Amino acid sequence: MAGVIENADLTACTSFRLPAKAAKLVHLTAPTQLEDNGFDWANALMLGEGSNTVFLSDWPGTVVVNQLKGVTHQQDDGDIVVRAAAGESWHAFVKYCLRQGWYGLENLIMIPGSVGAAPMQNIGAYGVELDSCIHAVTAWDRHTHRWREFDRQACAFGYRDSVFKNAGKDRYVITEVAFRLSTHARPQTQYPTLNQALMDRLGHTDCAPVTLAATIMRLRRHRLPDPSRLPNAGSFFKNPIISNEQHDGLKSQFKDLPSWPVQDVEASKRFKLSAAWMIERLGFKGYRIGDAGVYHRHALVLVNLGHAQPGQLKALINRIVSSVKGEFGIALEVEPRLIDESSKDS
Repeated sequence: MAGVIENADLTACTSFRLPAKAAKLVHLTAPTQLEDNGFDWANALMLGEGSNTVFLSDWPGTVVVNQLKGVTHQQDDGDIVVRAAAGESWHAFVKYCLRQGWYGLENLIMIPGSVGAAPMQNIGAYGVELDSCIHAVTAWDRHTHRWREFDRQACAFGYRDSVFKNAGKDRYVITEVAFRLSTHARPQTQYPTLNQALMDRLGHTDCAPVTLAATIMRLRRHRLPDPSRLPNAGSFFKNPIISNEQHDGLKSQFKDLPSWPVQDVEASKRFKLSAAWMIERLGFKGYRIGDAGVYHRHALVLVNLGHAQPGQLKALINRIVSSVKGEFGIALEVEPRLIDESSKDS
């Protein structure tokens, strides 16, 4: 295949910017490339903007960067179905939809990454998860060499999870995502931090989607580092979900531990805990091992403070996970995908 880069430097391919190399690097610019039987798509590692992938070692095979572009739309039963190519920037896409008067994604503004990575992770923020707006996902099946379209149910969305990340991990290459959006504004302002920010700024929470989006961007800029200035992969640990019994036990010991009932069929039996609160309580905010550190404004974000090395980040992750386990009995789960050929933790 033309355009193959040998012994490629991957440092700039991920938002955490750890040093790593790949045997080969290819850019996907047209869906028809996936139909090239002469290329080993089945074993290639797919990347978007690299905001949810962290290389802890070199990659011995091929890395493919998804750079598919394009946005189209059509009316459908009073809604707008917007189709975006997987290589589009997520933040830029959300801003584009707002300018067009297509609503539903505004709470997810300023999340780093590509459109194709959004359903894989089922991204969420400020009380909204992506699956609420998904219409369909188009993907290339690397096993059967066929195209497939997933409706919302087939995506098997869960908390920061989907069929593309779980059962179908490394099987599908997402090329396009279709969203069902509305021309009628229905701002979602119930999330406590967002609700309070709107009250402080406006004195009420009845606002236009553009105002809601602007408020969220202010919150994110204050609490989260810009990856272009301070390399990071966003939230590094998932908020753990535990049983009602375990929740009651922890709350009896740690009365200030923030928790929320899970909004699903098990809502009365399961609770989500704040991983950031636990990490901060253990004194990790601002903590560092070499140039791998915990962001001083948000304990859930790990950052590259200059020239972090994979070993430093691994040591930091292990220390946080073991400390939380020892104090709270909770096994934290890493949110980004860790690529580590040396230990096969990929």
